[in-house]
Order: sequence, then structure tokens, then C-alpha cells
Amino acid sequence: MTLKRSIILTLLISSAFVFAQDFQGKAYYMSKTNPDLDSWGGQQMSEAQKKQIMERMRSMFEKTYILTFDKVSSIFKEEEVLEAPGQRGFGMWGNSFSAGPQYKNVKTQQFIQDQEFFGRQFLITDSLQKLDWKLGTETKQIGQYLCMKATATKTVDEFDWRSMRRRDRNNQDKATKTDSTKTTSVSDEIEVPKTIEITAWYTLQIPVNQGPGEYWGLPGLILEVNADRTTILCSKITMNPQQKIEIEAPEKGKVISRTDYNATVKKKMEEMREMYRGRGGRGRGRN
Repeated sequence: MTLKRSIILTLLISSAFVFAQDFQGKAYYMSKTNPDLDSWGGQQMSEAQKKQIMERMRSMFEKTYILTFDKVSSIFKEEEVLEAPGQRGFGMWGNSFSAGPQYKNVKTQQFIQDQEFFGRQFLITDSLQKLDWKLGTETKQIGQYLCMKATATKTVDEFDWRSMRRRDRNNQDKATKTDSTKTTSVSDEIEVPKTIEITAWYTLQIPVNQGPGEYWGLPGLILEVNADRTTILCSKITMNPQQKIEIEAPEKGKVISRTDYNATVKKKMEEMREMYRGRGGRGRGRN
């Protein structure tokens, strides 16, 4: 038996003992997204200008979260921090999305996202999105935890801003020439890939099927996720904290499915687009 297999077997035996106990834990994560500024006109910017933009938008691209978990459920929420002066998101549109706690229950397969959108509170209720994880043999150390590698292909939600990018300008210019009366808005320039590749690192030392955000389904707690331009990395874990926290699903807000919520967002986008066109001179050419 190789040393690596021996270590993994030892971890499985010890984790089985831990899993038999009634336990709770808190994992702290740092999430960082590196946007492609070049596709948004950044090619004409100096490195100093790019750095200044990233600094002003750090509160959107760099966030800290806390995952509170037990054997079957978890709550993942952003750690409250005081925003520095001058930091901002993508204007009014970007600031109109305010994500609250995410609840996952691997036993009931329930996922609930507390979401604020343009002043309205929603509870997006869905079943957990299952990923077809491919378990690898690579290992690496994250803090005091030995982690195993897993990969998967993930379907991207059409309003996941972390994977948003600018549409191909050549195709966009062709479309504009075809319809010279068309007025474009910010939403016309944005696209989201249908799928992205995910790499996750999980530890058998904490045998729960939990992880940050929507990620779950591995035989140990997920400590790191690399998804498109976003990296989520665990910085600290506290097992069985003295102050127990009841892991309960969010209850305030209009219960809505993911499909219906996306339809609500689309409708609002259309309203904003019409308003944008109106300001640009709606009604030109009419008698």
C-alpha cells in the first residue's frame, strides 16, 4: 500500500468516527473575482488605471463569507464589513442585487437563496444543483487539512455576474448595421457562458457534503473552488464552537422558483431598456 493511500485510509477511518458524532462547524472563506477589464475597454487603460478601478470596486470583487454547517445542512452568508469610501459596484443595476444567506440541506435536497432585487425581498427556492464530480488523485495541503481534487462542468445561471462578459464586438457591430434603428443598452452588451469548468479541493477530515455557495456533494468539506474567474478559498475552520447556532432556512420574502425569479429580472431589464430607449429619443420618425 502506498503512503498516499495509507494516509487517505486513515483519514476515512477517523472521519467516520467524527461523522458519527453530533457536531457543528464554521468555515471562513475569501472570494475573489478577476474581471476581464480588457473586454470592457481596458486595453486603452494603463495598468495604474486598471488598478484604480479594481480598488474602487473591491467590495464587489472581493468578499468574505462564513459557512455554518452540521451533518446535513448549512448557511452560507457574507460577512458584514464596512464599505470603504469610494468603493462601488456596477452603478444602479449592480447595486440592485443584494444576496442574503444561502441555505442548503443535503438530506431534503433543498436550496433557498435570500435575495433582494430592486427593493423587493425574494426567497428563491429550488432543489440542489447536482454536479457530476470527477474525483482525482491529486492532493494538496490547505492549512492543516489534506485536500483531494475534484472537477466538474457546471451550468451557469444566466444572471451570475461573476461570469458575465462583454459580447463579441464584431457580431454586435454586424447586428447594429443590420438594424440601424436599434438602440443598445448595457444589458445588450453582456453575455454569460452556458457552462464553466469547476475545480474543487475537499478534505476527508471533515466528512460533510457541504461547501461554499452552491457547491456541495463531495465526501468532505470543500475548502477551495476555482470557477471561471472566481476563486473561493477557506482561511479558517472552527469545529464545535462554544456558541451553537441553529441552522434554519430563511423565511422572510416572497417564495419564488429560480425560473420565475429570472423571469422577474428579465421583465425589469426590459422595462429599463424601454426607459433607456425613451431617453434616447423614442418616437423618432413618427408623423
